[in-house]
Amino acid sequence: MSPDAREDEALERSIERVRGWIEEARAVVVLTGAGISTDSGIPDFRGPQGLWTRNPEAEKLATLSHYLADPAVRARSWQWRLETEANRRAPNAGHRALVDLERTGRLDTLITQNVDGLHQSAGSSPSRVVEIHGTLREVECLDCGERAPAERALARVRAGEADPPCRSCGGILKTATISFGQGLVAEDLRRAEQAALGCDLLLAIGTTLAVYPIAGVVPVAKNAGARIVIVNGDATEMDGIADACLRGSISTILPRLVPSR
Repeated sequence: MSPDAREDEALERSIERVRGWIEEARAVVVLTGAGISTDSGIPDFRGPQGLWTRNPEAEKLATLSHYLADPAVRARSWQWRLETEANRRAPNAGHRALVDLERTGRLDTLITQNVDGLHQSAGSSPSRVVEIHGTLREVECLDCGERAPAERALARVRAGEADPPCRSCGGILKTATISFGQGLVAEDLRRAEQAALGCDLLLAIGTTLAVYPIAGVVPVAKNAGARIVIVNGDATEMDGIADACLRGSISTILPRLVPSR
C-alpha cells in the first residue's frame, strides 16, 4: 500500500471515530477560523496566499491606531469594504454542515474568529454564534458607540463620502470588527469560556489555534474533560492535546462528520 493510500485509510478511520463521538455527545462546542471560509473564496490572513502576506500594507487597515490617526487609512478601508461587498461570498458545505449539526440538537455554541457572517448566512442561529472578532455586517461609532447596519454607511461611501462620520455625534465610524489594539468584548469571552467548560466535545475547525485569548478555550475544554477534535488543512499549535486531528479539505470532511437526526 502506498503512503498516500495509508493516509487516506487512516483519515477514513478517524472520520468514522469522530462521527461516533459526535453521535454520543451531549453538548458540542465549535471554534472556527479562517480556514472554514477559504473554500468560499475568502483568503486567510497569514497563509501563503493570505491577505497580509500578499499585501502587508493591508494590515494597517486592521490596526486601530492607524485607523484613528489617518483619514487616508479610513478612506482606503471603506473602499476595501465596498470591494468585499461587491464580491460577497456564499457559505460552503462546511458552513452548512454546522447548520446540520445544530439541527441534531447537539450544538451548544459556535465560536467564530471570522467576521464574514457566513455562519448566519448558511442558517446557523445567531443566538448560538459568538463572533469573537466582531462582524463586517455592522458599523460602530468609536465615539458614542452607536451601531447600525453596514449597508447604510456603505451607501454613503458609494454616494461620494470618503470617510462617513457618525450621523448621531459626528464621530469616527468603523466596521464592528475587533482591530489590532482594540479589546475583545468581555461578554463574548465569558460566553466562550462557559461553553468550553460545559461541553463534552470541542471541534476546532480551520484555525491554527495561535491567536489568544480565544485559542485558550481548547485547553479549557480539555481540562474540563471534553474530547478535542481538530479539523484543518495543516498542523496546529494544539495538535498535541487533540484526541483526533483530521487533515484535509474542511468542506469535504465536515459534512461526513455530522450524524443524521
